[in-house]
Amino acid sequence: MSNAQDSRLNTNFVEQGARKRIEYVLDSGSMRELVTPFDRVISPWLEVQGIVPQFDDGVVVARGAIDGTSVIAIAIDGSFQGGSLGEVAGAKIAGALELAVEANQAGESIAAVLMFETGGVRLQEANLGLAAIAEIQSAIVALRKLQPVVALITGPVGCFGGMSITAGLCSYLLMTREGRLGLNGPQVIEQEAGVGEYDSRDRPFIWGLTGGEQRYTTGLVDDFFGSDVIEVRNKVQEYLRKGVPDTFRSEAIQSSLDRLKNVDTQHQITSEAAREIFAKGASL
Repeated sequence: MSNAQDSRLNTNFVEQGARKRIEYVLDSGSMRELVTPFDRVISPWLEVQGIVPQFDDGVVVARGAIDGTSVIAIAIDGSFQGGSLGEVAGAKIAGALELAVEANQAGESIAAVLMFETGGVRLQEANLGLAAIAEIQSAIVALRKLQPVVALITGPVGCFGGMSITAGLCSYLLMTREGRLGLNGPQVIEQEAGVGEYDSRDRPFIWGLTGGEQRYTTGLVDDFFGSDVIEVRNKVQEYLRKGVPDTFRSEAIQSSLDRLKNVDTQHQITSEAAREIFAKGASL
């Protein structure tokens, strides 16, 4: 076993930074980063607001291979601005996905793996961030018809805001136990509705509703698992091998609407009630 393979043993995927997550998921030695920090492509909007920019703007994009399959790999750095997306970060993701679309249309097979750790749009860049997320979503919808687009939600930030919708558009959606998925983040809900309605410090409550196991049980994601690097890599490989699915979750609109009718909005929903209503195969 090579030293690169040895470094993956007993390594916690969640604890890694964006660049290292890509390196661990890809075949050893296959990673070629696109738009590196040395290119110094930074947001023009942060410094004027007194925010120190980052030379990769919180997003790492690369080409490489997974078990021999050519992929575009993208990872969002949750430690920079809460993983939020602005003009540059969004353009990097959309551009990489559009590159894969063009390559497939030209006869080259390139799938995509996206690792989400993001609070959604970067408020400091407002409409530019929203436009970038729309471009990302459009690119995913175009690529998923040609190749599998595998999304992975991991880490303490989770996946919220417009990027939660983006994740739902992917061919397959995977989560670690530590990941969280929701349209609005806990702090946002608490701020708007009050701590009595939603206590963002109540970890069992938050993970009970938005954590990986709950999201899998209620059918919103395809799989969930632990944080071991090898386990994560094996799961990504497994879903890449499945190819393009026959249907996409974003097309199951009516069944989701029918289930939402069973939610009692007068009372705070519990994880058990959510499982009963949304569990796979639950009767309506």
